[in-house]
Amino acid sequence: MASRQFNRSTPAPGSARRQAGMSLLEIIIVIVLIGAVLTLVGSRVLGGADRGKANLAKSQIATMAGKIENYQLDTGRLPGRLEDLVSAPSGASGWLGPYAKVAELNDPWGNALLYRAPGQGQPFDLISLGKDGREGGSSYDADIHFE
Repeated sequence: MASRQFNRSTPAPGSARRQAGMSLLEIIIVIVLIGAVLTLVGSRVLGGADRGKANLAKSQIATMAGKIENYQLDTGRLPGRLEDLVSAPSGASGWLGPYAKVAELNDPWGNALLYRAPGQGQPFDLISLGKDGREGGSSYDADIHFE
């Protein structure tokens, strides 16, 4: 039986097709698949930013409400406005602030928090107007209330 010898410089039969590379169709399919994956990931990441800001606004409202209550414990009354938490209002005896920083008076979207004392059915209302900065709305535009 004659054995067949291959020289290292000569490709084995059928291997030339395997080394030819990818066809144009295969490259297009890969590019489309990469685009689809990037689109899916991008929509998840961008949607996550609004969800994160909404969760941050909820915790910020709760934290700010605690600061308002600390102000009330120290002075014996509720602040007339949120700015009273940053600098002492005239005639506020017992003020031990500052209770908050100026940046904390805005929600994560940059809108001013709404504060009303007395509130509707509670000592005070504290509200973030959501992403759109207007009352009402749904989803990320919905108002976030302290309860």
